[in-house]
Amino acid sequence: MGPDVIVTVTLNAALDVTYLVPRVELHTSHRVGSVSQVGGGKGVNVASVLVQQGRPVVATGLLGGTTGDLVRADLDARGLAHRFSPIAGETRRSVAVVSEADGDATVFNEPGPTVTEAEWRGFLADLRALLAEVRPEVVVASGSLPPGIPTDAYAAVVRLAREAGARTIVDTSADALLAALPAGPDLVKPNRDELLEVTGEPDAVAGARVLLERGAREVVVSAGAEGLLDVTADGDVWRAHLDAALTGNPTGAGDAAVAALASGLADGRSAREALTDAVAWSAAAVLHPLAGHVRPDDVDGLRARVRVEQQTTTEQQTTTEQQTTTETAAPHQEDHRAHPAP
Repeated sequence: MGPDVIVTVTLNAALDVTYLVPRVELHTSHRVGSVSQVGGGKGVNVASVLVQQGRPVVATGLLGGTTGDLVRADLDARGLAHRFSPIAGETRRSVAVVSEADGDATVFNEPGPTVTEAEWRGFLADLRALLAEVRPEVVVASGSLPPGIPTDAYAAVVRLAREAGARTIVDTSADALLAALPAGPDLVKPNRDELLEVTGEPDAVAGARVLLERGAREVVVSAGAEGLLDVTADGDVWRAHLDAALTGNPTGAGDAAVAALASGLADGRSAREALTDAVAWSAAAVLHPLAGHVRPDDVDGLRARVRVEQQTTTEQQTTTEQQTTTETAAPHQEDHRAHPAP
């Protein structure tokens, strides 16, 4: 596939079904204006955004049943290279109901199929072979774990990636996030609620430092309207956000930010240097009705609106740098509500 390949791992892939309705109202029926069905799950969304931004990528993970076949067919139709391992269970669906009135999205995520121990071992063997074949610069492991997968699944992925010489990004939550940290992922990207859940720290910077102490090498926290926080092992704290609020469909905005961070790592840039792209890509995702999609023209227009601030480690004050070039990058946030620009 050429140099700078990125591999994305989605262990709980989904068929993303999006209903567009005039307005979402409780306790009533709705007339659906349009329906779309695309391959999804967090890692698939990351891969989709990377392809749209011209990066070579291979998506892998687990797929099964008729729904899994629909996901493969959609990826083929979009020209997205993939190498998923088969399982007997039926791949889940994720249903998003998007309101035309305000762009808000209500999302229903199925839990996913039960994966057997033999299927998990088979995937690890397949992943090792894939990494040896394509020699990726970066491996991104994203999303929840389906039933039957061991809690430390992403730690195993990180170790295989390191053996292949790749850097790693982990974007997950709860016990799966904590169990990945001892493997030393190069970057983890929880949102603020996920960070609070695993650390008990209401302050995002303090929570990020807990993850650093447990093995992460860098932490980027998506923080809603406040944008993204990048906390490094050497004590630096950076905040990135847009200059004004956006509204739209936030589903997949965090995945677009991860895609930008992965692209930056593949290019040898630090996460802080990739922050502007991460904010611009994720904001562009908010403007698109479907998760895992960005318009290059939107990205170009939003990049000039990104602001980056360095936060001192003592007084917690900030020094603002207005960024209008691609030299810095600020990841925007994902949320499950309509999304003001970070």
